[in-house]
Amino acid sequence: SGFNSIGHMDTMLRGRHHIGHYKEGEEFIQNVFHALYLLFPGKEKSNLSIFWLQYEISKVIQCLQAKKKKKLKAQGKKSKRLAKNLLKAPDNRNHLSLWKLYAYLEWLLGNINDARKVFDTALSTAGMGGLKSPQLCSLTLLYAQLEVELLESTEGAVMSRAVHILTKLAESGPYVSYSGQVLSVNVLKARKTYEHALQDYLSKIPFPDQNQVSDADHLVNLVGCYALFQYLTVGIDAAVSVYAQTSEKLEASGPQKCDNDGENFGIQKFSTALEAVTLLHTNLLRFHMKISVYPLNPLREALTEALKRYPSNQSLWRSYIHIQRKSHSASKARRFFDGVTRSTNSLEPWLFAIQAEQMRKKLIEDVQRADVGEIHSTIPETGLTNRIIALFEHAVQTENGTHCPLLWRMYLNFLV
Repeated sequence: SGFNSIGHMDTMLRGRHHIGHYKEGEEFIQNVFHALYLLFPGKEKSNLSIFWLQYEISKVIQCLQAKKKKKLKAQGKKSKRLAKNLLKAPDNRNHLSLWKLYAYLEWLLGNINDARKVFDTALSTAGMGGLKSPQLCSLTLLYAQLEVELLESTEGAVMSRAVHILTKLAESGPYVSYSGQVLSVNVLKARKTYEHALQDYLSKIPFPDQNQVSDADHLVNLVGCYALFQYLTVGIDAAVSVYAQTSEKLEASGPQKCDNDGENFGIQKFSTALEAVTLLHTNLLRFHMKISVYPLNPLREALTEALKRYPSNQSLWRSYIHIQRKSHSASKARRFFDGVTRSTNSLEPWLFAIQAEQMRKKLIEDVQRADVGEIHSTIPETGLTNRIIALFEHAVQTENGTHCPLLWRMYLNFLV
C-alpha cells in the first residue's frame, strides 16, 4: 500500500484536502535515499545530498501552499535536521550548493535572519572568485532574489541589502556583511565590472566544447545577477535590455546544426540557457507589476513568444494563466492555446488550456451563486462545460494524451 500513491496528484482536490505525500510512499523514498547515501563515493554523494535536500524543500513548499501550520512546523524540524546532518559530512562542508539550499530552507520557514546568517557565512567562506565562480554567482543570485522579494517598492532600492550583495560579488574581494548603506562609487564600479564580464562571456559564445554545461549555467546566473543589479540601481528598462541583449546573442549562435553528439548536447544546453533567461525575464516583469504600476503588454508579449518556443515549460504557462485571469475576454487566450496545441506534441498546453477554462467556470459559478439578491451574469456559463469536455476529448486523442493517467483522471473527475 502507498506505492501507487507516490505519484501523488497535486492538481486534484479531494473534499477540502489536497492529496499530499502518503506515509508508506514517503517511508519508501526515505529508505531509498538512506540506502544510496551509504553506497556513493565523494562527488556523487554530494550530488545525492543536493537532490535529497531539494526533495525535503518541495515538501516544505507543499505545506506552505496548503497553509498547514502544524504540519509545516513538524516538516521544517525534520528538514532542518537532515540539512545539518548532510552539511556535517566531510565532503559537503565546503559545498556551496548545499549551503544555498539550507539557507533557502530557513528562508521558506520564515527564519529570515537565520537564513541571512547562513548566506553570509557561505559567501564569506566561498573565497574571492567573484563573477568568475559559477557557484558563487548562483548563491548570490538566489540571496539577492529573496531580498528583492521583501521590497515593497523600488524607491530607495539602491541602498538595499540586495544591491550590497550584488556589488560585493562584482568586487571579487572578501565578503562583508551589510551595514545599512551602499557607497555610490562602489555601485558605479560594480556596473562596469558586470558590463565587461557579460561582454566577455557573450563574445566567447559558442563556448569551447569541454565546459559547455557549466558555462551555459554560469551565463544564466551572471545575466540574472546583472539584470537584478540594473533593476535596483537604474530601473526595469535597464534590466529588460540586459535580458534582450543576451537572448539575441544566444538565439544567433544557437540553432546551427552539428554532426557530432557532443556539439548537439552543447546546443541543447544553449536552448536550456535561453529558456532560463526567458524565465528570469518574465518573472522580473511579474514582480515589477506587483510592486508598481506597469503595463501588462510587455509581459504578455514576452510570455506568448516564450511559450511558442517552449510549449512544455510549466512555469511560463502558470504565469500566462495568471495574467489571463485578469482579462474578461477569453477569446485571445483560446486562440493562443489552439495555435500552440496544433504546433506541438507537448501535453502541457492541453492541460493548461483545460485548467484555464475550469478556473473561468469556477469564477462564473462563484459569481452566480453569490448570495446578494438578483444577479445579472456578465458571462453566460452555458457552453463552458461543453468546451471543457471538447478539450478533454481532443487531448486524450493525442499520442501523449492517450498515455497520460493524470489527464484521464482529471477527465473522470470533471465528469463526476
